[in-house]
Amino acid sequence: MMKHYTIGGALALALLTSTAIAQTDANGVAQIPTVAAQPAATATSPDKSLVVTIALDNDGRPTYAVTRKGKPVLNPSKLGVMFTDAPKIERNLELIGKTTASADSSWTQPFGEWKTIRDRHNELALRFREKTGLKREMDVTFRIFDDGIGFRYSFPDQPNLHQANIADELTEFAFAQNGTAWWKPALQWNREEYLYEKTPLDAVGTAQTVMTVKLADGTHAAVHEAALIDYAAMNLARSEGNTFKAALTPGAGAPKVVRTAPFASPWRTVILSDDAPGLYMSHLELNLNEPNKLGDVSWIKPGKFVGVWWNMIKGDWTWATGPKHGATTANVKTYIDFAAANRIPGVLVEGWNVGWNGDWFGNGNDMQFDQPTPDFDAAELYRYAKAKGVYLVGHNETGGSASHYDAQLDRAFSYARDHGIPVIKTGYVTDAGQIERVDADGTRKREWHEGQWMANHYLRVVQTAAKYKVGIDSHEPIKDTGLRRTYPNWLSREGGRGMEYNAWPGKNPPNHEANMFFTQWLGGPMDFTPGVLSLEGSGGSPLLSTEAKQLALYVVIYSPVTMAADTPENYAKHMDAFQFIRDVPVDWSETRVLNGEVGEYVTVARKDRAGEDWYLGSITNEAPRMLTVALNFLDSGRNYTAEVYRDGAGADYRTSARHAIAIEKRSVKKGDTLSLALAPGGGQAIRFVAAGKARRR
Repeated sequence: MMKHYTIGGALALALLTSTAIAQTDANGVAQIPTVAAQPAATATSPDKSLVVTIALDNDGRPTYAVTRKGKPVLNPSKLGVMFTDAPKIERNLELIGKTTASADSSWTQPFGEWKTIRDRHNELALRFREKTGLKREMDVTFRIFDDGIGFRYSFPDQPNLHQANIADELTEFAFAQNGTAWWKPALQWNREEYLYEKTPLDAVGTAQTVMTVKLADGTHAAVHEAALIDYAAMNLARSEGNTFKAALTPGAGAPKVVRTAPFASPWRTVILSDDAPGLYMSHLELNLNEPNKLGDVSWIKPGKFVGVWWNMIKGDWTWATGPKHGATTANVKTYIDFAAANRIPGVLVEGWNVGWNGDWFGNGNDMQFDQPTPDFDAAELYRYAKAKGVYLVGHNETGGSASHYDAQLDRAFSYARDHGIPVIKTGYVTDAGQIERVDADGTRKREWHEGQWMANHYLRVVQTAAKYKVGIDSHEPIKDTGLRRTYPNWLSREGGRGMEYNAWPGKNPPNHEANMFFTQWLGGPMDFTPGVLSLEGSGGSPLLSTEAKQLALYVVIYSPVTMAADTPENYAKHMDAFQFIRDVPVDWSETRVLNGEVGEYVTVARKDRAGEDWYLGSITNEAPRMLTVALNFLDSGRNYTAEVYRDGAGADYRTSARHAIAIEKRSVKKGDTLSLALAPGGGQAIRFVAAGKARRR
């Protein structure tokens, strides 16, 4: 509970008022001067490098501003909220209370990119009240970390603000410098599945978050949100110049958010760093989420999986029953055999249930999530997989019929529990704004994937799944805002252009993953489904990648559930390279971003949580490059064998030489340096095997 102390008397008057003196021009006409906002409160980061200043202008409008190392990053930016049925809260405000606090603690993730997370911040909580009229109160709480800020609104229950019907926020992010932005468009038909654009900051339209910016002085910033619960997701609409305004995702009704006080908004976040790697190394998003609410989560088992999937994506098999149906008992047994032989614990199966026949896109009302098709023997496959030490990964595609899925959640997850299915991949394939919602009275409405109603639906799915000890991998999801800390069974999600786009025309370009690393993946893990070593999509069309890059993606991309997306018959042709996919873990104790530039290249090192080995992945865009990395992340006093998978001679994503790969070994130790030669569209993957460890086969 936040404490409040009242500022009274002359101090309050000095903080909250200012005097304007009218002047006249040469013609004697009175000129009203611009009155600078008066600082009402300031707070700094623990290391003093960030300063947040909150001010009120002469009309009682609150703003916040941010400086970093003495330079302005955000100019005074507005705060406030608009309602559909009441005046906005933006002006005529006075500061009536403030508190400060500090925290420095650590917590342990059950799985993740880091085992231990440090939470070190200062907090400033402010209470504003309208001077006249409704005299409503609004709290704004800032948490200032060494690498960024988070702030949110909260509203106490009060006579003139009990139910809040929010039309939008007035929140601004007014960048103090020009810069370059990496962003993808918001509120378009294809949900979040757009390529990232690189434009001047003042040429951005309406952007989804995460939006990443490199300012003129080199400072990097990433704007996003944390702890998105019972609220509409935030987009960024450029208003003028380098100023952006929060734009909440619509719902089926006029208010974008309907809440009953007391309540709080999600945190609005800005991560700040000298360079691009520093953005990824921030823990700000996770630290602004509540701790684990599920208790013991030892039943959650991160792991890799293969799946009855890529052949459907390419069009060789079908989700619907018939002569080309993929999810048959025989086909699934083939994948179970392959997984067992290669120490891969999971097998994803799509198209296994009743409902796929007919036109299901945007209409999943025939889907039944506890009824297999006649050619899918669920009981036999459960027995067969268990005997082989393998489990099935389920798939529940809703076709956008979210209420239809709501009605089956307990049945769906009890079915999964009873058939040894620890993870379910959910899907919401329909155009943005076309989710079907059915209210208790039978009224049908249409919702956006990231509106408030769907934010509650996705969380309801995760919470129900937890009751049955099932993890969720959301596709066509709401964006990641760090809720995996609070609900660790929310394992991963899609929410961007993944591997499936490489099966179709208009493939992901070579810079795609280097863009995603410093944008969407700052929000959290993505089920990208890498590892297509055949480098072929539908009709044999070439992927814009080298073979070594497909391996490197297993280290670069974090997801606790990670697919080996190609088919067993294709992997059989590339078993030397496939060895890295067999070896690489999905759970880490430590992560280091060694170098990188947004959209150009990145090199990541991660340490296996279950052992002493380190892994490195490095990828580039269409440009070849030579990178030098110091092996300072390795443990002192230990020798390692570096098992290197690199682009071979002449490797190039544009030619058949994209398959050229060299596999070699060398002895290394902490302090050594390695040169990483990356081909156009290429990459390099390395396993650093700690001395004395026998290789598993």
